[in-house]
Amino acid sequence: MPGRPGGRMGRARMIPRWLAFAAVAATVVAGLALWQKRTDPEGLPDMLAGSPDLQESGEPIPSEAGAALFAQNCAACHGADAFGTDRGPPLVHRIYEPSHHSDEAFLVAMLLGVRQHHWTFGSMPPVEGLTEPEARTIVAHLRALQRANGIH
Repeated sequence: MPGRPGGRMGRARMIPRWLAFAAVAATVVAGLALWQKRTDPEGLPDMLAGSPDLQESGEPIPSEAGAALFAQNCAACHGADAFGTDRGPPLVHRIYEPSHHSDEAFLVAMLLGVRQHHWTFGSMPPVEGLTEPEARTIVAHLRALQRANGIH
């Protein structure tokens, strides 16, 4: 009878539980696979492997070299003190603390460019002519500036 629970007209079409479970499981598996691909250090280009705070010899990178490279390649947009300009965001900012933007994120931005996502300055193009060791030296300099300003 119509209107009665279990009757032809009153019964909603149900998705079988096994099908709903399979869809959720497939979504979780796909999400984990994408997350693993994005966070797997072996999935990064060879140029991004290693520690940004050390030279190939294992010695710490001199801060003067990082400051000079930053001044040459980054200061025009990010300011001489890395506190930003009207052309680029501040890099001495909590948004860029290591727990939110890893050293590799800085390397990718400098070497490959990055789409705008936190600020309204537009996308950042790759820094022309900058080598990977130079970029690592700049990252070490930025991290030192951030630590000096309470960002770590």
